[in-house]
Amino acid sequence: MLPTMLTGWERIEFLTMTIALVVLCLSFLVLLNRKKGKLPPGPRPIPLLGNLHQLDTTDLVKSLKELSAKYGPVFTIYLGPTPHVVLFGYQAVKEALVEQADNFSGRGAFPVAHKFTQGNGIAFSNGEKWKILRRFAMTTLRNFGMGKKSIEERIQEEAHFLMEELQNTKQIPFDPTFFLSRAVSNVICSIVFGNRFEYKDKKFLTLLELINDNFQIMSSAWGTLYNIFPGLMDHLPGPHHRIFRNFENMKIFVLEHLRKHEETFQPDCPRDLIDCFLNKMQKEKENPESNFNMDTMVMTTLNLFFGGTETVSTTLRYGILILMKYPHITEKVHQEIDIVIGRNRCPAVEDRSKMPYTDAVIHEIQRFTTIIPLSLPHCVIQDTYFREYFLPQGTEVIPVLTSVHADPEKFKDPQTFNPENFLDENNRFKANDAFMPFSSGKRICLGEGLARMELFIFFTTILQNFSFKPIIHPDQIDLTPSTTGAGNVPPFYKFSVIPR
Repeated sequence: MLPTMLTGWERIEFLTMTIALVVLCLSFLVLLNRKKGKLPPGPRPIPLLGNLHQLDTTDLVKSLKELSAKYGPVFTIYLGPTPHVVLFGYQAVKEALVEQADNFSGRGAFPVAHKFTQGNGIAFSNGEKWKILRRFAMTTLRNFGMGKKSIEERIQEEAHFLMEELQNTKQIPFDPTFFLSRAVSNVICSIVFGNRFEYKDKKFLTLLELINDNFQIMSSAWGTLYNIFPGLMDHLPGPHHRIFRNFENMKIFVLEHLRKHEETFQPDCPRDLIDCFLNKMQKEKENPESNFNMDTMVMTTLNLFFGGTETVSTTLRYGILILMKYPHITEKVHQEIDIVIGRNRCPAVEDRSKMPYTDAVIHEIQRFTTIIPLSLPHCVIQDTYFREYFLPQGTEVIPVLTSVHADPEKFKDPQTFNPENFLDENNRFKANDAFMPFSSGKRICLGEGLARMELFIFFTTILQNFSFKPIIHPDQIDLTPSTTGAGNVPPFYKFSVIPR
C-alpha cells in the first residue's frame, strides 16, 4: 500500500523507485543463478552490496587472504552486483596470466580511471586499440633508448642532479617524496616530451603533487569504494572527487606541451614520443577508424607519465625506509658498491651482474612492498575454462600479486625482509619466477626494462654517495603501508643523508 500522505506525483515516484529496486534485486538474483555452477565458489553475496560486508576496504589483501583460506586459491567475490574471480597464490596467477595469457589479457573495469580515460591510452584500453597502442609505445620507447646505452646515460645524468639536491639538504631531515619523484619523472619526460624539467619548475612540481595525491586517494578506501559503486559515489561528498579534478589539471599540462610540439613539428625528424604520435595522426588522418587521435595521444602520454613516475619513485621511497630499518643490510650494500664501483665513477647497468647482493636487495624491496598489490584488474576476453570452472567472456579477474610475493612455497618466511630470497647457496643472484612486481603475461608493464634500470642506478648512486640517518631508532620504524588499495603507499617519514 502506498503512503496516504503522498501527492499524486510523489506516489508515482515512490512506485517507480519501488519497482526499480525490485527489478534490480531480481536481476541480481538472476545473475547469481546464471553463474551458479560455472564460477568458482565463494561467500554468498547479498543484493546490491555483494560481499562488501565481508571485506575490509582499507585492506582488501588481508580480507582476500582470509577468504582464500576458506575457499582455496581460486574463488569468487561480488563487488556490488559484479562477480570477480580472485587468483590467490603463485600457481593460480601463473596458470591464468602466463599459461592462458591470451584469454586473460583483457583490462577489467576500473571506474576511477575509466571516468577520465574513457578507455583511451594503453593501460585502460582493450581489443585492437590496446594492441595497436601498446605496439606503438613499445617500438617508440625502444627507438628513443629504452634498454639501450642512451637511456642509461640519461638516468645517470638525472642521478647526478638528484645527488646535488640531496647534498643541498645539509644533513637536515627532509621528506624524500618529491626529491625522488622529480628525478624519476624526468627520465620518462625526456622520452615523452623530449626534455627534462628543472627541479624548481613550479608547473612540474605541481604535476607531481597531483600524481602523488591521486595515487594516495586511489589507494585509499575512497578509491576502492568508487571502483565498486561509481554511480553512487559520484553523488556522495569525499576526497574521491579530487581525483578527477587532478586528472583534468594533468591533462591541461600535457595539452600545453602537445600544442608546443605541433608548432615546431617536423615529420621527418621526430624528437620524442609525442612527435611520433603526431606523425601517426597525420598519416592516418583520413582513416575514421584510426586509433591515433588527440584523445588517445593525451591518455597514452598520461599513462606513461603516471606509470613512469609513481611506481618507481614509491619503490625508491619505500626502499630507503626499509634500508634504514635494517642498517646491517645497508652496510653490506655499501661494501659491495665500494668493491665493484668505488666512489669516483657513476654506477652502470653492467655493474649489476657483479653485484649480486645489491641486486638481491632491490628485488627483495620490490617483492616485500608489492607497490601494486592487486595488479590492475583483468578480464577474460572470451569464454574460458579455467581449472574446473567456466568463466564467461568479460568475467572480471583479480590477480593478487601480493599473494604471489608472499607464497610460502616460493619464498622462505615471506613476511620477513630477506635478500637471501634472491641468492643461492654460493651467494650468487638467483632469479625467482614468482617475482611479479610488473605483473605478468600479456599485460605486463611495458616499462619494465626502464624501471629496472632506474631502480638499480638510482639506488646504487644514492648509496654510493650517502648513508641514511633516520630520526627515530631503526627498531621503531614501522614498514606497514599508510594506505593500501590500488597501491601500497609507504608511511610518511623524514630522514637525513650523510655524505660518505
